[in-house]
Amino acid sequence: MKLTLVIPNYNHHIAIEQTLTKLAKFNLTCYLVDDGSQDETRYVLQAMADKFSWVTLISHPFNRGKGAAVTSGLRQAYRDGFTHALQVDADGQHNLDDIPLMISSCEQHPQALISGQPIYDESVPKGRLYGRYLTHLWVWIETLSFDIQDSMCGFRVYPLAATEQLLSQQALGERMDFDIEIMVRLHWQGTPVIHVPTKVIYPEDGISHFQGVQDNVRISWMHTRLFFGMLARLPRIISKQLLQQKDPPPDQAQSQKHWSTMTERGSFWGIKLLAECYRLGGHWLCRAMMYPVICYFFITGSTARHASLDFLRRVQQLQPHHPNLSSEVNWRDSLKHFFAFGNAALDRMDAWCDRINLEQVDFNDRKILADQVATGRGAVLIVSHLGNMELCRAISVHQQKVKVNVMVLTQHAENFNKVLQQLNPQSSLNLIHVNELDPSTAMLLQQKIDQGEMVVIAADRTSSSSQGRVTYLPFLGQDAAFPQGPFILASLLDCPVYSLFCIRQHGRYQVHVEHLSDSLKGPRAGRIERLTDAMSQYSQRLAHFALQAPIQWFNFFDFWRRDELITRPVSRPGTAPNLSTAPSSSTAPRSNTAPSSSTVPNNSTTSPRQDN
Repeated sequence: MKLTLVIPNYNHHIAIEQTLTKLAKFNLTCYLVDDGSQDETRYVLQAMADKFSWVTLISHPFNRGKGAAVTSGLRQAYRDGFTHALQVDADGQHNLDDIPLMISSCEQHPQALISGQPIYDESVPKGRLYGRYLTHLWVWIETLSFDIQDSMCGFRVYPLAATEQLLSQQALGERMDFDIEIMVRLHWQGTPVIHVPTKVIYPEDGISHFQGVQDNVRISWMHTRLFFGMLARLPRIISKQLLQQKDPPPDQAQSQKHWSTMTERGSFWGIKLLAECYRLGGHWLCRAMMYPVICYFFITGSTARHASLDFLRRVQQLQPHHPNLSSEVNWRDSLKHFFAFGNAALDRMDAWCDRINLEQVDFNDRKILADQVATGRGAVLIVSHLGNMELCRAISVHQQKVKVNVMVLTQHAENFNKVLQQLNPQSSLNLIHVNELDPSTAMLLQQKIDQGEMVVIAADRTSSSSQGRVTYLPFLGQDAAFPQGPFILASLLDCPVYSLFCIRQHGRYQVHVEHLSDSLKGPRAGRIERLTDAMSQYSQRLAHFALQAPIQWFNFFDFWRRDELITRPVSRPGTAPNLSTAPSSSTAPRSNTAPSSSTVPNNSTTSPRQDN
């Protein structure tokens, strides 16, 4: 590897000598590009070239823009035989102490573009900071990936062979749009992108050449070109992915991974941006931002897509003329399944922010819970990842503001639930974040029940650590493993148990509540039968509603897989519940091998998980 420095400069005469002095210790040659600066700066730059023998000065006769200056430096470096060029801005923003880390990453990934990923301090202008997140979203859409986490940082190492190939074939923007466009187009060309965290400061005496109106227009026009360039590539990308659908599911090593080993996908700020779109523009703006992200997860999430098709085909076998499915289930049905996941995420935001008109909710079984509330004692509500479980809020409104507590797995919900709580901190829907169910959690839940509150637990996902605490029950034509944990927990709490389902049909929300048991606690002799009977009732009702609204069931993994880790030939309920019972919420659909935000299906996110 033969590395050089490239520094574009336009009227930065204050910090340039200090910058070059700090760079001297790295013993690298440098191309200092004067982009038509004023006389004062031009004289300073010439003096620097005279002072530092390792600096070569390139001069533009007039100002062409930062992108043009960087391009001149990169192309000259390539002609002079260098393999890589480290771009550094001249204004002192970049932390030059991170250069060894950049070089090390380049040595490990010589074919990649190494880019700084800014860590800002309080000096960053807020307008610039927030504007970056909108650009991030567009870049994710244009690349159909999250590979580029920051496209605006000018601290990066270019692989010159790939860069020269691009520059010789494509005219790029020459001003502030350059950094973004070259990164996206290199990604399209197949150049990997590696990010290195680096601190970025905005000096008090710094000079910014960002022209508010003109540069924003240029960047907007650039994103328009890139977006339609992405659309031109989309058929080829989709065709490639659809061909993969005909291949066998992921290999055995992949299939051994369990859905619950996955963390949510998508950054906090990406989800935050979608939430802000929802806050400002409601559904239409949020969908405009979210749907392209969902398309990306659909295209790249082969395991989640396989699981979706498998489930929908099982439904079609049982109901050949299902109104929600094609006569022969295909990728369009699966894509509709993914989009339904995105719509469910918006429903969740609606429920969380009190934007659902309760006149849209059919809650014909409300008397069942009203009678329970009247007793002054709480109950366990067994739910699923079908429909909109968040309409538990409707219960709290209808039932005299009774408090509803939802158990969620912290590691699978952190970003999305953090944003939801910011949307409406006053919500009466309480999320109980847990990593494992220990005695303190059980005591907390018992207090909730004694105070007349509801405890909500999902019962349609097993855990990677269930250790045999599952029961196989018929489900859509084949035995499937259901976790015993929710029902064991309900027996420990010694309270009434109900099943709750909420699906959306014909533009209305339908809430269904059914009584499962007055209490699952009782003599040890009949314990297995009591729990199995309650689980059977639940699985039958889940199958019933899943057949009614198949694209609203958001378990994007192989639900029928016999995992040896959790499927020992035992059907005896264990003595301690297990966290598989907690409803998870994320940014993308889960799959059984490693899949939710956004910002795209797990039942409460903004972007499907792929294996996820």
